[in-house]
Amino acid sequence: MPVSPDRRLVFLLNAGNRRVQRWIEAAMAAKGGLTAAHSGVLFFLGPRDGALIGEAAEALDLAPSAMTGLIDRMAKVDLVERRADPADGRAMRLYLTDKGHAARDYAKGGLDSINANLTDGFSDDEIAVVARWLMSLQTKFPKGDAA
Repeated sequence: MPVSPDRRLVFLLNAGNRRVQRWIEAAMAAKGGLTAAHSGVLFFLGPRDGALIGEAAEALDLAPSAMTGLIDRMAKVDLVERRADPADGRAMRLYLTDKGHAARDYAKGGLDSINANLTDGFSDDEIAVVARWLMSLQTKFPKGDAA
């Protein structure tokens, strides 16, 4: 029995994610060049300045190699800096630079309009159900290989 077009949840989730990401990337590029990935790091480090690179990768659900490349690019444009952990010189901690703090504030300002656009036309109750469903995906599909 074919699935109704409005119930192709995997397709709709992926298509919606691609559309939103492209829209965000285009809007951010037009206003200074930050990417959604940059913003994720900036938002994570804001209250956790000095976090280990692995902690940031875990929070953002990125592979360590992807996180290293992202931090390399962000350090190159002076958004973050790496410093050796004083207790373990092999570990690297991440800190926002002054430019990184300013970029974080700028990105936070745009987040309100993005969220308003995403929720436009839906009641608070409807958004609560969508948010609960999206959060459940993290439990239903944990990180790592499929069983």
